[in-house]
Amino acid sequence: MTSIYNRKRIWKILLLLGAAVIVFLSLLYTQQLVNKLREDEKTRISLWAQAIQKKAALVKFTTDIILQTAEQEKEKAELFARCMRELQKDVCDYSFVVDVLSNNKTVPVVLVDDNGIMTPRNLPDSTRERDTAYIRSQIEEMKKIHPPIVFEYVPGKKQYVYFKNSLLYEFTREVFERNIKSFINEVADNTAAVPVILMSVIKNPQDKPTVIAYGKVSPKIIEDEVQLNSQLLIMANHNEPIDVNVGEGPCRIYYENSFLLQQLRYYPWIQFVAIGLFLVIAYVLFSTSRKAEQNQVWVGMSKETAHQLGTPLTALYGWVEYFRSAGGNENAVIEMNRDLDRLKVVSERFSKIGSQPKLSQENIVDCVASILDYMKSRTSRNITISFANKIGSAVVNLSRPLFEWVIENLVRNAIDAMDGKGEIRIEIHENEQEIYIDVSDTGKGIPKSKFKTIFKPGYTTKQRGWGLGLSLCKRIIELYHHGKIFVLASQPDKGTTFRISMKKMSHQ
Repeated sequence: MTSIYNRKRIWKILLLLGAAVIVFLSLLYTQQLVNKLREDEKTRISLWAQAIQKKAALVKFTTDIILQTAEQEKEKAELFARCMRELQKDVCDYSFVVDVLSNNKTVPVVLVDDNGIMTPRNLPDSTRERDTAYIRSQIEEMKKIHPPIVFEYVPGKKQYVYFKNSLLYEFTREVFERNIKSFINEVADNTAAVPVILMSVIKNPQDKPTVIAYGKVSPKIIEDEVQLNSQLLIMANHNEPIDVNVGEGPCRIYYENSFLLQQLRYYPWIQFVAIGLFLVIAYVLFSTSRKAEQNQVWVGMSKETAHQLGTPLTALYGWVEYFRSAGGNENAVIEMNRDLDRLKVVSERFSKIGSQPKLSQENIVDCVASILDYMKSRTSRNITISFANKIGSAVVNLSRPLFEWVIENLVRNAIDAMDGKGEIRIEIHENEQEIYIDVSDTGKGIPKSKFKTIFKPGYTTKQRGWGLGLSLCKRIIELYHHGKIFVLASQPDKGTTFRISMKKMSHQ
């Protein structure tokens, strides 16, 4: 029987190693896929970041052009005013003035003197340059854009040059605004599908950076300063922020890995936990099914054994009565009758194993003492059995025939472990909630690795054993009496101590 359990243990180890190898290979393959996807996504994010930087550079270039155009148009307006001053001089190079005035074909200007005489040039609607109301409306627009250029053409007489941006400038400005809007939309609705925040960069310590745009980030985080700073720190740890300048001042783009990439990082561990749970559930179901089958075997075997013992017991009782009436040896008849009574108890035990036994209030000390008295008279003189009662008496819910069977099995196992020579000590003691029965011997001992295996059906070290004794003990104590039985201590060649713990009755 021992070899069966050795083979079973080897198979368990092999199956466990096989499962571990499968899980490891699965996790390894999954991790490789995750790493590949991570690299692909990082490449995509990197390309997006490079595109953002290039687009920011383009926007910055457009801004520079607009600023240069604005300066050039202002210079043109000032040059126009200078030309007008030259026209007021007695001596003037009129060809130069005419060339300058004729070359200004882009900047809309209006020259107004103290008398209110207006001289327009390059207005958006050239057909209305003689319409006074139209010219005045253009002057009002020009005032909002640029302050007028004032000069004296003669002492005490002033002229005012009103001007505004050219159509080319306005067109460029519109392109610039579209680029800015497109850039911000590209940041917020990025093709890399990553959480991103576009922040202004502060120039003065007393200022606070502001959020210009964001995408794939909860608005609650943006609105809460503490959460926003925490999110920016997380993003900065994930990826280096991108510094850009889009013409509205320096900005910084913070972004982190996408939600998918973050999930992929934990996917192998989730898979590992799922596989582990599946294996645990499968093991529990298998174990439950195996125990149910064992229970059916126990019930069937016990009922059949009790049934088989019934007939010869009846016949043997008849033979005892015959010997007694025939004048046989009375002492022999008494002992035979006592053994038959014991055999009857054994039959009763098997019948109770086959069904749920009925428990009754029994004095556990008397129960243990009774079985020990029976065992002492049927044990070699080389075996010493001692009983230490440290609780006086205690009433416990017991099935007496089954509980006596447990004590008998433990004593017999102790006798076998000592090869017919040694000491067995039974001690009863207690704490506030439990009663303990310790059965100790001076036998061969049990390896620590076998402390649980010995209670399994079929395990035995005997040449002719069935390996059912301790399994029956465990079933009787734990299943029927809701107690515990286990190896308390054991040392090679020094002996073993089994402990039974039983709960006290609640009224005690």
